[in-house]
Amino acid sequence: MTTNATNNVTNTQPSTNEVISSDLERKVATLAKQLKDAKESVHKVIIGQENVVSLCMAAILSGGHFLIMGLPGLGKTKLVDTLGTVLGLDSKRVQCTPDLMPADILGSEILSGTDAEKSFKFIRGPIFCQLLMADEINRASPRTQSALLQAMQEYQVSVGGTTYDLPRPFHVMATQNPLEQEGTYPLPEAQLDRFMLQVNIGYPSILEERKMILATTGMTQEKATPVFTAADIVAAQAIVRQLPIGQKVVDGILKLVQAGRPEQSSLDSVKRHVSWGPGPRAGQAFMLAARAKALLENRYTPSLDDVIALAPSILQHRMALHFSARAEGKTLDDIIKEICGVIS
Repeated sequence: MTTNATNNVTNTQPSTNEVISSDLERKVATLAKQLKDAKESVHKVIIGQENVVSLCMAAILSGGHFLIMGLPGLGKTKLVDTLGTVLGLDSKRVQCTPDLMPADILGSEILSGTDAEKSFKFIRGPIFCQLLMADEINRASPRTQSALLQAMQEYQVSVGGTTYDLPRPFHVMATQNPLEQEGTYPLPEAQLDRFMLQVNIGYPSILEERKMILATTGMTQEKATPVFTAADIVAAQAIVRQLPIGQKVVDGILKLVQAGRPEQSSLDSVKRHVSWGPGPRAGQAFMLAARAKALLENRYTPSLDDVIALAPSILQHRMALHFSARAEGKTLDDIIKEICGVIS
C-alpha cells in the first residue's frame, strides 16, 4: 500500500513544460526527509502547534522574516530557541523596551587602544546572528524599529559610515502581544510588509496542554537535536526557488492579490471596507511560501489549496480596514475569506 505522502507526490507531478531534473528530484527527496526529521525534533520541545511550526519553517525555507502574534506564555521564545537548535542557526534574543536604542541592536563604535595609538573599534550587536528574536517589537521606539529595516531588506547594517554584512542566512522573528497596546508603537506599514508571514499562536487543546504540563514539570525534559546546519539551510532555500509552480497557481496568486486591493478588486466588500491592500511583496511571498509548504508536505509542486491556506498569514498584516468595516462588524478574516473565493 502506498503512503499518503507518496500519493501526494504522484498526483502533483509537474506538467511536461515543468519537468524536474533527476538531480533536483534527488535533492528534494533528501530535503523532504530532513524536514520531516526536523519537525519531529522541534515537537520534542514544542508540543502541538503543528501549523505554527510549519509556517515558521516555511518562512525560513523561503528566506523570509516572520511576525508571531500571541499572548504571553504560549512558547514564542522557546520556539525560536528550538528552531535555532534544530536548524543549526545561531540565534539571539532582544527584549524590546521604549528605552532600547538602535546601537543596542546594531552595535556601536568604541575608542580603544593605548594612549599612543587610539582608534575606534566596532563592537557588533545581537543583530549579527542568523535567527534574531525581537521580542515585543512594538514596545521599541520607532527610531529603534527603523534600525531593523535595512537589515531585514538588504541583509546589512550601516554604523559610523561603514556598512557591515550580516551572516547568512539571516532571519528576524518578531513577536507582538495582540491584546495589550498601552505604551506601544505600532509598526509602520513599510516594516510590516517586510515580514513574509504573520503567524498567530493560540491556546493549546486540552490534550496538548495535559501533555505539556506533564512533560515540563518532571525531573527530565526532552531536548531538541540539530538536524540542519546553516549551510544546509542556504542550500534548501536555493532548492525551494528551483521548484516548479504551475501557471494556474501563478494566475491564482495574481488574482488573489489584486482582489485584495480596493483600486483593482471586483469585490464590493473590498472596495467599501479596505483602506489599503497587499503590494507586490505579497505575491512574492505566495510564490516562495507555497513552494516551501509543498516541500514540507513532501510534494514537488504547490497547488491552489496551498495558496488559500497561506492567505491569512500573508495578507492579514498587509491590509487595513476602514472604520466602516468595524461599524458593520466586518473583520479582516471575513474579507480574506471572500478574497480567497475568487480562486476557490
